[in-house]
Amino acid sequence: MTLPDSARVEPEQAEPTTVDELAPLYRQMLAIRRMEEAAAKAYSQGKIGGFLHLIIGQEAVCVGSIATLKPEDYVVATYREHGHAYAKGIAARPIMAELYGKKTGLVKGLGGSMHLFDKATNFLGGHGIVGGHVPLAAGAAFASKYRGDGRVTVCYFGDGAATIGGFAEGLALAALWKLPIVLICENNQYSMGTPLYRSLAVEDVSLRALAHGMARDRFDGDDVIRVKRRIAEAVERARTTGEPSLVEIVTYRFRGHSMSDPGLYRTKDEVEEWRRRDPLNRARERLIEVGITAAALDALEADVKAEIEDAVRFAEESPAADAYLPYVTKGAQ
Repeated sequence: MTLPDSARVEPEQAEPTTVDELAPLYRQMLAIRRMEEAAAKAYSQGKIGGFLHLIIGQEAVCVGSIATLKPEDYVVATYREHGHAYAKGIAARPIMAELYGKKTGLVKGLGGSMHLFDKATNFLGGHGIVGGHVPLAAGAAFASKYRGDGRVTVCYFGDGAATIGGFAEGLALAALWKLPIVLICENNQYSMGTPLYRSLAVEDVSLRALAHGMARDRFDGDDVIRVKRRIAEAVERARTTGEPSLVEIVTYRFRGHSMSDPGLYRTKDEVEEWRRRDPLNRARERLIEVGITAAALDALEADVKAEIEDAVRFAEESPAADAYLPYVTKGAQ
């Protein structure tokens, strides 16, 4: 098979790590995977309405990058943001309840899957307009610079957003005003169902940084430790110099764009090729290599299983939201 051009990043050796460093990252990735699988099951049973975009296959990106942040730093994400919210410190219970449209949800069941938001953890969304959140993230970074509070803003977007005006505006302002922001393109190979070669004349999104004199990086996102190491450099640059960075992380979503998308535009061989590079499996194998005991690994995985089962039970037993927005609780995509 032939991989898309954007997948052709230079192969790299696994980053050195320890059980103490990798185990909590693996735990987060596993919890996100199990939470997403539970959400998919609930959606297929009609318990979750509206839109549902899963991040399965991309977990190393949000977990590795957010591990470099301080609690006071800001995270701004797209509508594929359940994993980012969890990695920023939001518990599985309110996330799952929000997907169910329940009163105990993160935004009281009125936002749904695409609009998670939490002021307490400085998670600033969850945005449904492709690329429209990039200028908002630049605004948060500008506020930090204006106040001198030392915070860094990390903004996530997909490869499809690279063709949107909002992305260009946010990039230009970040560079011109030297804002403490890290712009992370989660390049999962497809703008909804459109492969990159049909939407981008130049598939390396990170090259856009050159036009603005901005630092850039581009690498494979299947190693959570590599993501942590490389993003840490960009975060440190933002925190100490106020200089922005554009980082492209090549990854892959194993499922379609949303629950209504069977992903028929991809071949079975292509999906299987990427599944063999599953970042979750890779982290588990690496944990064993660096010496985690079987008992410790079993305990970690049992703890995650119990956490997600509790979150699902909490969501199902919670009362419905006080007021409904039809697109949250009703209808197909």
